[in-house]
Amino acid sequence: MTATYNFHQITPQDNVAVALQAALKGEVLTLDGLSVTLTEDIPVGHKVALKAIAQGEDVRKYGFSIGKAREAIAPGQWVHTHNVKTGLHDLMEYRYEPHSTETAVLDGPDTFRGYRRKNGDVGIRNELWIVPTVGCVNGVAQLILKKFQERVNPQGLDAMEVFSHNYGCSQLGDDHENTKTILADLVKHPNAGGVLVLGLGCENNTMDQFKAALGPVDEDRVKFIVTQQVGNEVEAGIKALTEIYHAMEKDTREDIPVSELKIGLKCGGSDGFSGITANPLLGRFSDYLVKKGGTTILTEVPEMFGAETILMDRAKDEEVFGKIVNLVNDFKQYFIDNRQPIYENPSPGNKEGGITTLEDKSLGCTQKGGSSTVTDVLKYGEIAKTPGLNLLSAPGNDLVASTALGASGCHMVLFTTGRGTPFGSFVPTVKISSNSRIHALKPHWIDFNAGELLDGKSSDELTKDFIDYIIGVASGVLANNEKNGFREIAIFKTGVTL
Repeated sequence: MTATYNFHQITPQDNVAVALQAALKGEVLTLDGLSVTLTEDIPVGHKVALKAIAQGEDVRKYGFSIGKAREAIAPGQWVHTHNVKTGLHDLMEYRYEPHSTETAVLDGPDTFRGYRRKNGDVGIRNELWIVPTVGCVNGVAQLILKKFQERVNPQGLDAMEVFSHNYGCSQLGDDHENTKTILADLVKHPNAGGVLVLGLGCENNTMDQFKAALGPVDEDRVKFIVTQQVGNEVEAGIKALTEIYHAMEKDTREDIPVSELKIGLKCGGSDGFSGITANPLLGRFSDYLVKKGGTTILTEVPEMFGAETILMDRAKDEEVFGKIVNLVNDFKQYFIDNRQPIYENPSPGNKEGGITTLEDKSLGCTQKGGSSTVTDVLKYGEIAKTPGLNLLSAPGNDLVASTALGASGCHMVLFTTGRGTPFGSFVPTVKISSNSRIHALKPHWIDFNAGELLDGKSSDELTKDFIDYIIGVASGVLANNEKNGFREIAIFKTGVTL
């Protein structure tokens, strides 16, 4: 049987192509004058060999090696985990070899409609939050919010939330500091028009220590209650929330330059199309925002392994290059210290979707950073200060990494997926599908379909639509996770629990 199937070779240097639809053994792939007979069925999103690949030779995709052939691979063979292994190593030495990869950037809006705070910060939501200092008061916080809503019936706010967590006590060292830092970042986040900080009274994360870490706050907008120190904590909480609400209820949106936006870049549940459609789309958005003077932040350090030199070569100077080297090697050392394999990725879902090795995932993942210069590297919990593309220390776990992006000051997180996911972090978490199938199946999860690129829409048209959509979200359009009420935080934990 002879047929022409739709495959995509990402760069001319690649010796594999990606199946844009499922293809069957015996059918013929024709690509730029090349004719290859398929010797196996090729699942959608998976790779086929375009030429003979010797055992030990690089398998090339995106113009880079995604691993080594475990055995000789013939043209037309399925290329995946059974015949490809990672080529990555542990700690490495790197050399600073800067070069620019910046490409043409589409223009877009100069402003969005946001909230200007008293300290000059800008939010894209006007929300009322309760932030517990310790997990022991999660239930009390929920009860306070419930009774406040019943008694006061507040109107005009974008949301009212309790951000529950399990920490704040029985923690030592970095875990204790990380909890304190991330919770302080929440309290200071400009998407919150007001915050009630709720403590117990006997936790490690004492209110005095937390206030010292927090620094100065607007006392009309941020209030503190230690439940062991008041008679009726629910009544005290309702009173505090009422005062905060009256301080913020007349807040209004105004025109804000897009240069003041901070946007997080994240992916999860990838497939073979993520590095072709959704992740490059985020890269083009990132380049647009950076050109306007704004800030984008890329994280998931383990998913930089294998593509880290691309980011290092784009460092703005040798100091930032050194920070990227430390970012990567410190995270590798974290795996080593815990006696875990550094390259234990991709996940089963990634593999099913066509991702073969960590290099394969990383080379697609880092495309979310576009082509801009890397201007700074942030520690976990550190708030971004330098406009441009920043890198942030955090793991690949979806909720931990998305929380870290919000804590670094991001107004929203752009989350690409080829598999679909409903979760949301404490900031709007916009889901971008890599394919049209998952968008059609889960329209209540997916906010924007980058799979239209495979359906015939031009890259420029799709990018313009996406820029306009994200500016709309920044101006008040709700993401699906907000509509569904799916909002959580997760704090990175590395040590013992007492």
